[in-house]
Amino acid sequence: MKQAATLTERQLKQVLAHCAARHHAARDRAIVMVSFLAGLRAKEIAALMLSDVIDAEGHVRSEFILSPEQTKGRKARRVFVSQRLQKELAAYIKKRKLKPKCSALFPSQKDQAFSANSLCQLFLKIYAESGITGASSHSGRRSLLTSLAAKGVSVRVLQEIAGHSSMAITQRYIDVNDLQMRAAIELV
Repeated sequence: MKQAATLTERQLKQVLAHCAARHHAARDRAIVMVSFLAGLRAKEIAALMLSDVIDAEGHVRSEFILSPEQTKGRKARRVFVSQRLQKELAAYIKKRKLKPKCSALFPSQKDQAFSANSLCQLFLKIYAESGITGASSHSGRRSLLTSLAAKGVSVRVLQEIAGHSSMAITQRYIDVNDLQMRAAIELV
């Protein structure tokens, strides 16, 4: 199976510009940003509840716990939320207009939580309409891990961020390009 494309900053901006023109602009932008800035899988994003990411005062948390039911490996894990993502989520939550009974962070048009499959389809649609080929719901995850690796973050830390059981799996997520290889060789 072919791996999801990693996106450049320019491509991410292209996707976000497209999201801005969509009917559910704020929601779609926030979904994409959670993928790119937290590295969550579609299943994990779909399972997020509003109470997972905001505290009792209504502020976006700096970290939260994914329950075993929310993760692929059925193991709870902590998710750290960068200041950039906290701002994105706060802006989305402020704009969010939901029926009181809907507790999903990212509801579908039916005011219910997305299924993992429906969210994967949403990602495919957004990327296709943005003109990005080879991208899928895993593109944000791969892009995050590749970006952090290029900045010198250890594979062991990346493994924890991704929630992988094996470092070998994490290493398969990291793309290497000519620019990185050139920079590496210039260190000699």
